[in-house]
Amino acid sequence: MTKQYQAQIYVTLRPSVLDPAGTAVQAGLKHMGYDSVISVRIGKYVEVRLTAQDVADASQKIDQICDQLLANPVIENYRFELEELTTPVNIRS
Repeated sequence: MTKQYQAQIYVTLRPSVLDPAGTAVQAGLKHMGYDSVISVRIGKYVEVRLTAQDVADASQKIDQICDQLLANPVIENYRFELEELTTPVNIRS
């Protein structure tokens, strides 16, 4: 029997990669008087709901999705949190 899971995925630039958007936001914050802000990095947040046999299967699928589509492994890192949905959601094909 398959179960439904939801993943919260966070994709961020690797620390060695320049982040011009983060630099622009940091400059804007300083201009607004937020001098205590040391740095800003911009990333992506993605939610994915899927069906899987178990949490290990769901984790493997999400890892593949991140590696193949959501993140560029050359310049980005990703991490995700996975939870089983206790109240299934109707999934449209």
